[in-house]
Amino acid sequence: MQHDEIVEELTGIFRDIFDEDDLVLRDDMTAADVARWTSLSHINLILAVEDAFDVKIGSGDIEKLTNVQALISLIERKTAR
Repeated sequence: MQHDEIVEELTGIFRDIFDEDDLVLRDDMTAADVARWTSLSHINLILAVEDAFDVKIGSGDIEKLTNVQALISLIERKTAR
């Protein structure tokens, strides 16, 4: 899957999970940048990403997700297999 395709799909997921139709992803975006990003929405985000990209994200992976770019990189690695 290409980088642009991942970003496009992630944008839709983020907009749905956080109920913000105009949300624009940035590589450096973190939970602190999104008002509705709570621990529960974080879990929903991970589950939606796993479903959309047909990947499994373990707790070790989750701990390393410091921003959107880290999530994109993780998806790129897991879908390249």
